[in-house]
Amino acid sequence: MATHKLLLLPGDGIGVEVMQEVKKLIAWLEKRGVASFALEEDLVGGAAYDAHKVSITDAAMARANAADAIIFGAVGGPKWDNVVYEQRPEAGLLRLRKELDLFANLRPAIVYPALADSSSLKREIVEGLDILIVRELTGGTYFGEPKEIVTLENGQQRAVDTQVYTTSEIERIASVAFELARVRKNLVHSAEKRNVMKSGLLWNQVVTRTHAAKFPDVKLEHILADNCAMQLVRNPKQFDVLVTDNLFGDILSDAASMLTGSLGMLPSASLGAEDRATGKRKAMYEPVHGSAPDITGKGLANPIAQIGSFGMALRYSLGLVEVADAIERSIARVLQQGHRTADIAALGEKTISTTEMGDAIIAALDRELA
Repeated sequence: MATHKLLLLPGDGIGVEVMQEVKKLIAWLEKRGVASFALEEDLVGGAAYDAHKVSITDAAMARANAADAIIFGAVGGPKWDNVVYEQRPEAGLLRLRKELDLFANLRPAIVYPALADSSSLKREIVEGLDILIVRELTGGTYFGEPKEIVTLENGQQRAVDTQVYTTSEIERIASVAFELARVRKNLVHSAEKRNVMKSGLLWNQVVTRTHAAKFPDVKLEHILADNCAMQLVRNPKQFDVLVTDNLFGDILSDAASMLTGSLGMLPSASLGAEDRATGKRKAMYEPVHGSAPDITGKGLANPIAQIGSFGMALRYSLGLVEVADAIERSIARVLQQGHRTADIAALGEKTISTTEMGDAIIAALDRELA
């Protein structure tokens, strides 16, 4: 049995709590003889700053480079609001994405049948929803230069963030989206702002050429990003795979998250380019939610997004697709049985703790793999 090398980066706040449930699941899988793992753990975000005055150390980056997959928790919190910009907790996450070239961010938004009434939209609008947002992650506004705040001669300040994309960056993220669509419903929507942004115009042109040259069997629809935001609320089930840039992807994926009822439900994967020699990709898996300092240490955090992120690692990095499928079925079973953490519970509904939810999922998985 192959041993899979994982780096765990719990981070801050509830990241530590939900990662504990992943550790518990990993130990259970090993005990059952389902898989073998070699685990390393390191600091990132505010925890790394407190210990080392940087948001992630070079040593942690070396471990990340050597891992088969990185399982990431969450970073940040008010404690570090006054840390210098370059060492803020989020800088550790951005460094991982940039230096590992994790350009493709996959964010599924799935409405489990048992949670259709937890959505902020009506059941008939979201029931059965299963969409995948493919967000370009290493270019665009978050990484473009210049990025600065300068003081002008008249004493006013001017802030600049630069939106930059090249043909190759757009081609590779579009290709990922089209490839994923082929094993789903064969439909891709590409969202940009070609009507007012030159980067949006180039995005539209390159996606169109990539589609025509390599993926003509996949249906392609272009949509303006602002209209896409509206349509996600109006009729989200019209979408299957949605590809977009870094900034719009950040916004649209958070909007899509609320269709499911809670940020605590949503996993994500960030993938690099396929290595030509080994066929492997650098990859990091993380829940969409943040560090939630207001509920840290109270046992209120929903671990499903973190467990789901680990499931995506099993699927995309470790080749354990059947185990990943079993985890997804176990989550659905637990929800169908009425288990709820506070974020997905109806008013007056009984809730369970972070640990209890993790235990319930493992118990359901035990039946799935019996």
